Amino acid sequence: MGGGGSALRVCADHRGGINWLSLSPDGQRLLTGSEDGTARLWSTADGQCCALLRGHESYVTFCQLEDEAAFTCSADCTIRRWDVRTGQCVQVYRGHTSIVNRILVTNNQLFSGSYDRTARAWAVDQEQVSREFRGHRNCVLTLAYSAPWDPSCAEEAEAGGLLVTGSTDGTAKVWQVASGCCHQTLRGHTGAVLCLVLDRPGRTAFTGSTDATIRAWDILSGEQLRVFREHQGSVICLELAERLLYSGSADRTVKCWLPDAGHSVRTFPAHRRSVSALKFHAGTLFTGSGDACARAFDAQSGALQRVFRGHALVINCLQVHGHMLYTASHDGALRLWDLRGLQAPCPRPTAKRSLPRLFSNRVACTPAAPLQPA
Repeated sequence: MGGGGSALRVCADHRGGINWLSLSPDGQRLLTGSEDGTARLWSTADGQCCALLRGHESYVTFCQLEDEAAFTCSADCTIRRWDVRTGQCVQVYRGHTSIVNRILVTNNQLFSGSYDRTARAWAVDQEQVSREFRGHRNCVLTLAYSAPWDPSCAEEAEAGGLLVTGSTDGTAKVWQVASGCCHQTLRGHTGAVLCLVLDRPGRTAFTGSTDATIRAWDILSGEQLRVFREHQGSVICLELAERLLYSGSADRTVKCWLPDAGHSVRTFPAHRRSVSALKFHAGTLFTGSGDACARAFDAQSGALQRVFRGHALVINCLQVHGHMLYTASHDGALRLWDLRGLQAPCPRPTAKRSLPRLFSNRVACTPAAPLQPA
């Protein structure tokens, strides 16, 4: 068993649980979104709160931090953009008619998914919806964007990339961003789609579901490529790293898979509750769990290196920067942990074969029609 770890700093300024934690691209700041209806900016260097972002009229469900702007979404049906230097709200995006569950900022575009069963696209510098994606029969829980693979190709450039959405209706959908048209509907899951990741260059989507499976899809053709079936509970989070796929589940385990084969090659046990968060960093796999602990595993051997104890409730999100681990919990605290002294991971042997992040805490939406098995 790995040794225990104690937090260097505990930041308990929020008066409600922290639903999400985002790290800026330059690694200088953290952004937390909370049940108390606020977001806060923090310095990664010392954990000091730099700014309180106040303006939402209900709890903050998700957030994303860029170098010069912070984005938050809320149960008040809005999205807000904040200046990270002043802490002032500079834009409010209105249009959704229910809880905004997830946002994604990329390529000067803002995408959002909501309990109103739609996803929407916005120009970052404008408050009007530029595109609406309608077709899901229930809440949109997760989003991923695939940029045009060949910008010199007129057809691809005109399509404006593809947006992939996952829903509690049991499907994922692939949308042409420029037209708003549904390109493919990915059917096969028999439960809600809780998490979604794209490989590079973004032609394969991996979806995790309450049906305890992960499925791989060709997002161009809509073909289901593989089904990963070894979990015994809902698949809550997914992480792609170094040509391997990691999945965290309500069955209290993390599994490592060969994405091109669908086979599990390693299982990481030791969690006492559901695995709620994953982060791969420099050969180490970090996990957050409903047992209020974070853990560090050697990703190659599966050995447990350290357990980080101190939170009182589920860890919803974690980030790693330099020698620091940051964990955010439903207990309202952000904790900073020193990773120095963590055993260096074993060198990865030369491969003998070629190998080809929002589950929200709130997924109780309007019941959909019963899902039919694939």
